[in-house]
Amino acid sequence: MVNYVKGINDCLSGFSLIFQSGIRHYVIIPLIINTGLFAAAIYLLSQQMDQWIAGLLPDWLAWLEWLIWPLFAVTVLVIVFFTFTLIANLVAAPFNSYLSASVELKLTGARPEDLVNEPVWKTVVRTVGAEVRKMVYFLLWLIPLALLTVIPVINVVAPFAWFLFAAWSLSLEYMDSPLGNRGMLFEEIREYNRNNRMRSLGLGTGVFLMTSIPVLNFLAMPVAVCAATKLTVKTAMTEQPA
Repeated sequence: MVNYVKGINDCLSGFSLIFQSGIRHYVIIPLIINTGLFAAAIYLLSQQMDQWIAGLLPDWLAWLEWLIWPLFAVTVLVIVFFTFTLIANLVAAPFNSYLSASVELKLTGARPEDLVNEPVWKTVVRTVGAEVRKMVYFLLWLIPLALLTVIPVINVVAPFAWFLFAAWSLSLEYMDSPLGNRGMLFEEIREYNRNNRMRSLGLGTGVFLMTSIPVLNFLAMPVAVCAATKLTVKTAMTEQPA
């Protein structure tokens, strides 16, 4: 749990970086993308939530709405925000790669060597391709989670399962920027996160909480990229031989 809390603190540390010189211009375009997509998500939720809840229960079970509503609301929030986050990250992936590199330059005085030697068009192809691979991985997990959500009795644990999935997925999403700049493939990034499981879940939890808070969610993407980069740099420095 200590590492889990550290992961949440790592996420918060990204706020101190996003508006520093040399970094903030890489924040603007992803920020605009994230703002637009999450505003759309909030609008859709506000329009549909009551109708979904009403259609979920027959009239004679309407008295259960007070119990079902929080569970259903959490599940829908995770699904919708997770979906919009995937879309936002697909569009913003190349910008996030350069944002991560600029943060690393600020922290260490050098950009990742793999990115320095990579043409812009290759960066775009690499980052978008990585996003597609992550989407396939995430979508494969959506199938058992969706089944869990609709099976009576055991679906009471669905919100908690969705929460863990969202935290893990968000940690994979944003650790990809600094680790991908180092030439690591998605399978290697998953292994990296597994080796730092609780800290990665803490980082993902921090990002998920940001995406769930109006206004603050607009900053979630650049803050998460900065935080993941800072964590990666910190870990790399710790692992260097004395």
